[in-house]
Amino acid sequence: MAEQEQRPLLEVEQCVTSIPEDHEATCWGCGLRLVFASYSPVYKCGWCGAITQSNQTARKPDSVCFSHWRRLRDRFFVTVLILFMLFVICGGVWAVYPIVFSVSKFCGIFHCMVTAILALCTITSYCLASFKSAGAPTNIRWGSYPMVGKSDLDNYTFCTYCNKPKPPRAHHCRSCKMCVVDMDHHCPFIGNCVGASNHQAFVIFLISVVISCAYAASMTIYASYKTWPSVDFPNLESSRHSMSSMKILLEIITTIAGSAFFLSARGLVLVYLAFASLSVNAGIGVLLCQQLSYIYEGNTYLNHLSSPNAMHGERGLHNIVRFFGCPYPISRVLLRYSNTGKLQDNSGSKLL
Repeated sequence: MAEQEQRPLLEVEQCVTSIPEDHEATCWGCGLRLVFASYSPVYKCGWCGAITQSNQTARKPDSVCFSHWRRLRDRFFVTVLILFMLFVICGGVWAVYPIVFSVSKFCGIFHCMVTAILALCTITSYCLASFKSAGAPTNIRWGSYPMVGKSDLDNYTFCTYCNKPKPPRAHHCRSCKMCVVDMDHHCPFIGNCVGASNHQAFVIFLISVVISCAYAASMTIYASYKTWPSVDFPNLESSRHSMSSMKILLEIITTIAGSAFFLSARGLVLVYLAFASLSVNAGIGVLLCQQLSYIYEGNTYLNHLSSPNAMHGERGLHNIVRFFGCPYPISRVLLRYSNTGKLQDNSGSKLL
């Protein structure tokens, strides 16, 4: 009985001695002193809502060589992309227009109009994505309790690079040397970040590139077919029945490749434009599908990397409608279709 009575007393003593001392910290958002029952590396202020990391220290700025290297890298990729777009536009018009006008005058004029529209849309969207600000955070009061009101800095964090408040879903770009709201990624081909202000222009640029490359590939393949030298297969005509399918295919490829040496300068440009357009279309198409999937989920690329399993919002077509700012009739049809799909999914889950 004595042992049974001493056991709960020992448990009570252990519980009493395990209570830690209070820990104090200062909120960077409002400057108030906070008291915690236990130590925590990350805490949120009950007044302004700012999130503070206790072990967060100011970071040193990047070296001059590192900044120059990033700047030169961006300028190099931007120059390469601009030269490629000009080559596709000018070279495509120069190489294709004689073949198209030889079909009919209407086809030639139609081709020139389509080329001008696609080139204008591509260059305009590229300039908007490249030269427009990606989305700098708005200036907000912080640091002193009388100026900071209740929940003024809700879920804000402190950027140790800028030494300023960083809003939710914002990230610091070391290339642009600023925080960007809803930052998706830094694209060296536009020399700018993709954020809240230019994300729409960037996606429209990707769409225009995919459409332009598809049109350029189709026209250059057609023009290459019209300008390709005549090809004869003497070996196939004499011994076609005795050759295997692999040898027949190899003979066809070898004969066509050999005839490419007799192509004119216009034909070589057409072949290069066809392969380049197909390659760029495949790569940009994958990037466009990735961007649209993140927009559908209400997410960004950086947020997906930092927390891949977290839900940053409700997924659905309404995110795409809000992103592109569709007119009311189109948005109404899309939202009705999205809601119908949700109702069917809910009814199916209830039946299961």
